[in-house]
Amino acid sequence: MPIGPARMPLMDHIGELRRRIVIIVVALAVTVCFMYLLAPYLIDFLILPVSDYVQEVYVTGAFEGFSLKFRVALFMSVLVCSPLIFWELLAFFLPALRPNERRYVLPTFFVAVALYVLGMVFCYCFCLSPAFQFLTNESMSIGQILPQATDYLHYIILFELAFGLAFELPLVVFFLILFNIVPYKKMRASWRGIYVGLLVIAAVVTPDASPVTMGIMFAALLALYEVSLAAARIALSRRIKRQRAEEEAEMAA
Repeated sequence: MPIGPARMPLMDHIGELRRRIVIIVVALAVTVCFMYLLAPYLIDFLILPVSDYVQEVYVTGAFEGFSLKFRVALFMSVLVCSPLIFWELLAFFLPALRPNERRYVLPTFFVAVALYVLGMVFCYCFCLSPAFQFLTNESMSIGQILPQATDYLHYIILFELAFGLAFELPLVVFFLILFNIVPYKKMRASWRGIYVGLLVIAAVVTPDASPVTMGIMFAALLALYEVSLAAARIALSRRIKRQRAEEEAEMAA
């Protein structure tokens, strides 16, 4: 259904939401079927960053293979379909936005997808290996490890999803400042409390709550927060200049 600014009754909104959910579900279902065929290769790819600590993984039941391959296929399908999911969600809320707010939709879409993927890539490249090294050493201090495929992939997927979602923080901060929900000066002045809040978020979001993972997550969130503040400040300064130019043009006319 095309995107338009027209107001709709409640039932039409519900129908529109249902249609967009159906689109997402159908896309995920088709992608899951394809990803299931590639599941063995995807499993090898996901385990690659921790291969130094896991030479071989084991399945412990006859039904574990199917559930594991399906879980990996679903995770990869969510990743592949994330642009569609973000777009359908933005498109549903678009009619509620003012005309001057709608111009942020496309940039928001691209930035949201980019940050989500960036979070997963960051986790895969920089977090999984040191986190599993720490966890493996802690476990081996107690006894021998029997690497179960379900446990390892479960935590790898949780790590990836956690970092992908956490990397959306700059977008939230940017719009809080841009729409003056939280003024820039107040956000900057409250940096101590915000840093503590970021540390709490890192502790809550990380699946293992180990100090290594928390430290990596906190450092990433801190850098992203500062980048989002800088981007919001630039956007605000441009808005002020544009408003002044419009006022001067009106006065000249």
